[in-house]
Amino acid sequence: MNSIWIFENVNLFNLLCPHKFKKYKACHSFDAYQKSDYIYFEEDAANKVYLIENGKVKIGYYNEEGTEVVKAILSKGELFGEKAILGEEKRDEFAQSIDNKTTICPVAVPTMHELMRDNKTFSLRIYKFIGLKFKKLERRLQLLLFKDSKTRLKEFLEELCADYGYDCDKTGDHIINHPYTQKDIASLIGTSRPTINILLNELKEENYLEFNRKEIRILKKSA
Repeated sequence: MNSIWIFENVNLFNLLCPHKFKKYKACHSFDAYQKSDYIYFEEDAANKVYLIENGKVKIGYYNEEGTEVVKAILSKGELFGEKAILGEEKRDEFAQSIDNKTTICPVAVPTMHELMRDNKTFSLRIYKFIGLKFKKLERRLQLLLFKDSKTRLKEFLEELCADYGYDCDKTGDHIINHPYTQKDIASLIGTSRPTINILLNELKEENYLEFNRKEIRILKKSA
């Protein structure tokens, strides 16, 4: 199954961070953020692209009613702010650390363009990432518009299986070791944390899954 919700399967930080390139290593630095710190706000100048070395970052915006809308929750190895590469001048979203030990690799847009010009493989990976990001957002919009909360949760769990899961050799169950809290999952599928807890317990009663704080087990007979 292709990853829709996030671009996993490959650590972009390890592939793309300029400190991996001898030409940029000496002048390259990292920024550290605590939980709730903002990396950038809506309307800020879009002059950098960011890679996550460690921690988690929430990407979102506020609608006309002032309600926060979460577009993505990203973790180690992922890229954000990438629309600056395509010519965006001002941010139309915010980026906020949701971990107490988040470290970010900021890359100036001219540096990113130079790396893309000089390295065809690098450039192809960037464009592949942007294409998958658009697919992810399109998929998420379809789910939010046309599916109920329980269906959205089950389909999200299927994506988590693809990104973080493996099959248990003894039982055949799909085991998902993931970085998300229930609050994270609720934000991503457009519902509340209490609702997520209710739905997970309903699915548990239906013998669809078992779960704890960091692991979800999709039972074989329901998979």
